Parts: sequence; structure tokens; C-alpha cells
Amino acid sequence: MLGFLQHPVVVTAEVNLNMVALTAVGLLSRLWQLAYPRAVVFDEVYYGQYISFYMKRIFFLDGSGPPFGHMLLALGGYLGGFDGNFLWNRIGAEYSSNVPVWSLRLLPALSGALSVPMAYEIVWELGFSHCAATGAALLMLIENALITQSRLMLLESVLIFFNLLAVLSYLKFSNSQKHRPFSPRWWFWLVLTGVACSCAVGIKYVGVFTYLLVLGVAAVHAWHLIGDQTLSNVRVLCHLLARAAALVALPVLVYLLFFYAHLLLLYRSGPHDQVMSSAFQASLEGGLARVTQGQPLEVAFGSQVTLKNVFGQPVPCWLHSHQSTYPMIYENGRGSSHQQQVTCYPFKDVNNWWIVKDPGRHQLVVNNPPRPVRHGDVVQLVHGMTTRLLNTHDVAAPLSPHAQEVSCYIDYNISMPPQNLWRLDIVNRESDTDVWKTILSEVRFVHVNTSAILKLSGVPLPDWGFRQLEVVGEKLSWGYHESTVWNVEEHRYGRSQEQKERELELHSPTQVDISRNLSFMARFSELQWRMLTVRGDDSEHKYSSTPLDWVMLDTSIAYWLHPRTSAQIHLLGNVVIWASASLATLVYALLFVWYLLRRRRRVCDLPEDRWLRWVLAGALCAGGWAVNYLPFFLMEKTLFLYHYLPALTFQILLLPVVLEHVGDHLCRSQLQRSLFIALVVAWFTSACHVSNMLRPLTYGDRSLSPSELKALRWKDSWDILIRKY
Repeated sequence: MLGFLQHPVVVTAEVNLNMVALTAVGLLSRLWQLAYPRAVVFDEVYYGQYISFYMKRIFFLDGSGPPFGHMLLALGGYLGGFDGNFLWNRIGAEYSSNVPVWSLRLLPALSGALSVPMAYEIVWELGFSHCAATGAALLMLIENALITQSRLMLLESVLIFFNLLAVLSYLKFSNSQKHRPFSPRWWFWLVLTGVACSCAVGIKYVGVFTYLLVLGVAAVHAWHLIGDQTLSNVRVLCHLLARAAALVALPVLVYLLFFYAHLLLLYRSGPHDQVMSSAFQASLEGGLARVTQGQPLEVAFGSQVTLKNVFGQPVPCWLHSHQSTYPMIYENGRGSSHQQQVTCYPFKDVNNWWIVKDPGRHQLVVNNPPRPVRHGDVVQLVHGMTTRLLNTHDVAAPLSPHAQEVSCYIDYNISMPPQNLWRLDIVNRESDTDVWKTILSEVRFVHVNTSAILKLSGVPLPDWGFRQLEVVGEKLSWGYHESTVWNVEEHRYGRSQEQKERELELHSPTQVDISRNLSFMARFSELQWRMLTVRGDDSEHKYSSTPLDWVMLDTSIAYWLHPRTSAQIHLLGNVVIWASASLATLVYALLFVWYLLRRRRRVCDLPEDRWLRWVLAGALCAGGWAVNYLPFFLMEKTLFLYHYLPALTFQILLLPVVLEHVGDHLCRSQLQRSLFIALVVAWFTSACHVSNMLRPLTYGDRSLSPSELKALRWKDSWDILIRKY
């Protein structure tokens, strides 16, 4: 019965020593003196602020990408015990003792180190030799720009890691498809492909390029699968559903999960709140949530409200008025109504308060019980501090002459009667009888007399308007836009009919407590939209560059300079690798076109299996370079050399593939192959030499004289290399 105990339990495993060695050397190259320099290096000043926000649970908005990458960096800070108390105000600032520098830089370094053996695996899974796979890994290992970027608290190395993981997982899934479809191994690699793609997109939006590449290759394979007559219709349907679930539905769910965790962690109000809607701000602890606590939910006749423009461009602002009037004559000689100015003011102020008045009654207080304002009701808006009514008429606006001037009406006893009736239009209502709600309702005010809509033009007024933003009456024919939509942010029920008492009331806190819970999907949708539309800093930077500069490595970035010595870190690539990778891409394209033309004439230079392998390698490697590089020509943003690193990674994978193909298929004789191998060895030796030569700028651990620094610029390095060899 217990006979199985008479024999030892034996477990056998195959260990690829190439992978072990490459992983070990990759870790050594990335983790060596990782905490040096103990100072803020380039974009660490940018990401460090967000890590501090995570540590303190303060909400922030970053338009550069989704939150997954920031959360990974924050995880390093959390594991290192970082409390978030550091002022990330300048590059080169020394880190205080409470900042766990090694821990904060650990995850990017691990990502960069693991990308080395992953490059080996990808080339091997593509069906090429161990020699080619080792060559790809070694090129990843010694490329100076990849080393530099992965040793700092930056996200490019993490993005590259998940890009490569997505490609590797799909290749392993595709190879499993040939042998055991629907096996646990098959499902594992398929699901991991979807998760890796979602992680790549979750780190930076440019990760979507690799995701689309994998989807494209998967779609082509699925198309061939549909044409496989050996499979039943049910089997084909199961294959398609599995791919749709793992490569489309799962990445969407994982992407949503990133935002769910992000919003769960950042529940406190912070400096970026104002770009969000009032409803979003009210969902955060502190800030507007504190200000609006206890507000009545339903707006009634007699309510005192502040009206925030939903568009929030160029800055968030509130409908505002003050005692000053429009100039009688503008600088261009055009006349105005000389009525009281109405603007949009980007700061909270007592002059932002308005009273919602019933046109049929004189009272400015809320009845008991309150009479709620509904969609379609006609109202008057009375400025709280001056008691003048919001008005528009057939007078051109100050800076937008195609639109009507908006004012608070002053009776000058001239032939300009008041036109102060506005119809309420609730744009996000669920029915035609919906009540106007605080924060939740998005409304438009349609002028009864002229059908113009109250709109923020966003143009700053001159000095006579105190540089506040222009508000106009726009005709309905101009259509819907967020600049015409407003929502009630602060709200109270008016209690006093007397002006002096009402002015005191406008400064007092509200009393009634109404809970407002914004759903996760509503918060996600708004945050995602803001992240996609928020304008970044597009100003020129000292180290900005163009995509054309990247290919020829005609640019670099000075990341850090020691304050007392001349030791420094530069993002500078290995010119031998960059030039060879570009040449390999060109050679692949020419060979692919040549083979394609020959196959069209029924001349097959490659057997079918090797042709398919050649095409797949080009689709993933050359295609990976193209999709991660060419879109930057269309982007209107400040670009830097590090934006090219994901594309370069795919080129590096393609380089040994092309070299092996040339050696195996284009070198006909043994002599040609021997010469070719000698050239490859000399080329790799030169790449290693340049990498070692640039080491002081990669690690920044040695002082450099001005002449030594000049000699390490790639053009000068290339000249030195030519003279030496």
C-alpha cells in the first residue's frame, strides 16, 4: 500500500544556462550602485511628485499616461517605507535620508534587466538559432541608452518590458497552438498576452501601438484559422471567442482595474482638483467635498448658487459679475451697451453667487416647501451682491463680435429694455420633467428673446475687464459644446429678502447634509477624458528633438551633473548598435520585397516554413519598430530621445535575425561564411568597445574633463573608432 515510499521522488528539469547567465549579467548591469547618484535625475523630478501624492493619498491628474506605471513606481516607494515627504522641486536636488532611492529605482531596473533574457526568448521562439538569440540579448545588455534609462525612476524600461512580454507571450501561445490548443499552457500564454498588452497601455498611451501590432498578427492568424478545413465550425468559433475574450475583453477589464485602484488610493483632494467637474471634486475627501457638505440637492426658486462652466478651458471658472461696466467705446471705436460686466472668474469669490428667481414673483427667498426648478422652466438670474439681472441683447460682445454681449441690466432710461428671461435646459436629464440638481445636473441657459445660449468664449478681457474671461450669448445654430454647459457647485436656500442680510447670508456655510456618490464608471470616464484632452507643456525644451534626430543619434540628453565634480549622466546611445539596427531594418525591407516579387513569379528562394518564419519575424520586429516610431511624426508634443527606445528595442531584436539570415542564405560558399562571421565578430567587438567607452556617462561614477566629455560625443567617438580599427 505504501510501496511508493520505497522509491525516491525525482524531479528533473532543463536549465538553459544561457538564460541564467544573461539574467545574472542583466541584473548586475542594472542594479550596480543603483542608489547612485543620490539626487534627482531629469524626469525623476516629474514622477517623484506623483509618488508623493500616492503616499499621501492625494488626487492628481497626469495627461502623459494612465496610472499603472505611476502605481508601480509608488509601489517601490511603499516597499521602501517612503512617507512622501520630499520636495521634488528641481533636478539635481539631493535626496533626504527618508527617501529610499534604491527601492524607488528598483522596479525600472528589474524591468530593464529582465528585458535581456526576454529578448533571447523572443528570437528563439521565432525559430532562429541560440546564437542569434544570444546576440539579441547581448545587444540589449550593452546598449547604453537602455542601461541609463532603466537605472533611474523612469517608465520607459517598464514599458519596454511589457511590450516584450506581450510579444513573447503571443509567440509562446502561437507555438502552443500548433501542438496542444486549449491546454493549460495554451490558455496561460493567451491570457498573459492580453494582460501584458493592457499593462503596456496602462503605463503609457504609446503602449497601444504594440497592443495593436499583437492584435493585427493575431487577427491574421485567426483569419488563416477560419480557413482551416480540418477544424469544425464549433472548434473555430471556440478559437475566435477565446481570442476575443483574452485579447480584447480581458485587457479592457484590466485597464479599468488600474483606474479603480488609482481612484481607490487617491481619495483626498489635491492641487489638480479644479480641472475636474464639481461632481468629481465633491467625491474627494476635503476640498470641495468639505465646502459643499450639507448643500441642498434640488435647486429651487430663491436658491443661491454658483455656476461653474463644465468646459474648464483655458482654466476652470465661475459665472461672475461686479460693479464695473463695459467701456462706452472700445479701442476699435465700436460702442457697447455700457451695462454691468459679466465674466467667468477662475477663483472662488462672493461675486460668483447668483439667485434663481421666478419671473412671476418678486421674492428672492425659497418657499416652504421649496418649489424645485425643472427642465424647461423660465428663470431669471439675479446677481447676489448687486441684485441686477443677467441679461443679453443684440449688442456685439467685446471680443467676440459674432456673438451677443452678456451683462447685468442697468436701467439708463434709454430705448434698451431688459431682456433677462432664460429657459433652463438640463442636457444630462433622464426625463423631460427632471429637477435641476446641485453638482449633478449639467445645464444650458437659453435666452428667451434671442435664442442665444450663455457661453464661455474663454478669451481674456483687457485691463478694463480685469483679465477675466469673456462670457457671450451664442446662437443656437452654433450647436452643442461644453463651453455652453454649466453646473451648480455651491448652493444654499435663500432665507432673507433684505439685501444687507442676504449679503451676510452669502458668506455663511450651508446647513443641510445631502450625500452624493459618483459611480466608478462616471469617475473613470471623466478622468480618462481629462487625461486625453488636458494640454501639456508644449514649449521647446533644451534637450527636445525630432524623430529624424533619433535614427541617426544626432541628439542626447544631459540627465545629471555632479554639483562639485564633473561626473555626469547622459542619455546617449551606442552608435554602432543604432546604426546597425537601422541598416538591418533597411536590409530586411529590401529582402522582403525581393522575395515577395520572386514568389510572385513562382520562384521560392526560401522553403515555406522558413518564409513564414521570416515574415513573422518582420511583422513583429520591423513592424514593432514602425508602429513605435512613425506615429511620433504626427504628434504635436515635445519629444525626447527616450521616446525612441521602445522602437529601438524591436530593431535590436531584428538585427541578429537579419545577420543569421544573411549568413545562412546569402553566403554561398564556406569562405564567404567565414569572412562574414569574422566581420560580425569585429562588428560586435566594436559595439562592446563603444559601450565600454560610454560607461562613464552611463553610470556617472567618474569625473570627466571637458576634453574627455567632448570625446564621448557619438560623432567624435565614431571618428576615434574608425582611426583605431
